[in-house]
Amino acid sequence: MREAMIVTRENLINLILAVLLLAVPVAANVLGQPFYITLATRVAILALAATGLNLALGLGGLVSFGHAAFFGLGGYVAGILASHGFSGEPLLFGFSGTNQMWVIWPVAVVLAGLVGLAIGAISLRTSGVYFIMITLAFAQMVYYFAVSWPAYGGEDGLSILVRNQFPGVMTMRPMSFFLICYVILLIGIALFAVIRASRFGSALQAARQNEVRVSTVGIQPYRIRLTAFVISAMMTGLAGALFADLNRFVSPSMLSWHMSGELIVLIILGGTGRLFGPLAGAALYVAFEYALGGITERWQFFLGLILLLVVLFARGGLLGLLAGRARHG
Repeated sequence: MREAMIVTRENLINLILAVLLLAVPVAANVLGQPFYITLATRVAILALAATGLNLALGLGGLVSFGHAAFFGLGGYVAGILASHGFSGEPLLFGFSGTNQMWVIWPVAVVLAGLVGLAIGAISLRTSGVYFIMITLAFAQMVYYFAVSWPAYGGEDGLSILVRNQFPGVMTMRPMSFFLICYVILLIGIALFAVIRASRFGSALQAARQNEVRVSTVGIQPYRIRLTAFVISAMMTGLAGALFADLNRFVSPSMLSWHMSGELIVLIILGGTGRLFGPLAGAALYVAFEYALGGITERWQFFLGLILLLVVLFARGGLLGLLAGRARHG
């Protein structure tokens, strides 16, 4: 009975979070405050990226400091394709790029997935701190490659002159672009829920808890983790493409290890392995960034204090504090 109440309470909190994320920009649109719509869009995109990482970290226990590589790759796909589409210069095999999101997104997802497959195939042969360091090393390799690539701005980054297009939608309108990101976030969360409830998700969580026992029943933890890592990379790459469109700019900072750390912070703040944990964490992060960033440039110090309190006294993050212990994990 008590467990059922906890599950129901968490579902209610999840619904409230989803409604609030939609209600805030709707109210801002009515009041003519596009800045708050942009903030909500930033929350949705960061939540999508963190949901991708949550699949590897929350379910698989894979502490990856390399997910900024996938986030940044998605961003550069959006920027490079848009740049060539605008200039008309050929990119590959006579293809001159495009500003159509429905083309950019699959390219970003596939590229992030392929790079994730390569990185995961090597990194997952290690564990613990070695896994953390090797994913960090791969991400830094991609970062320095982008810095030394002058054709697309190098360390100065690459501007997207006009936000990429989606059929039937005026993407330059803040509310329209938010709705695109909001729908994609809900799809990402639904995918996470399906995976977590599947036999694959159960095997992934079992491998996190006891790899030896999983192996004895004929399940190969390496393949399961690699599949989860690739799916995680693909979701994060899609978020990167949306983030580049939001800012109409992409730079090596999207590939930096700071970005990987930021995604991990979002998950810890919201609740590791929780369905709406990344959304709760992203909302907290952006709220602190906006509220404290206008007061002091050292706002990360106060965020660090809050993160310390969460780790010490609220191990389940914000959702754990509000809804109790998780049923999964």
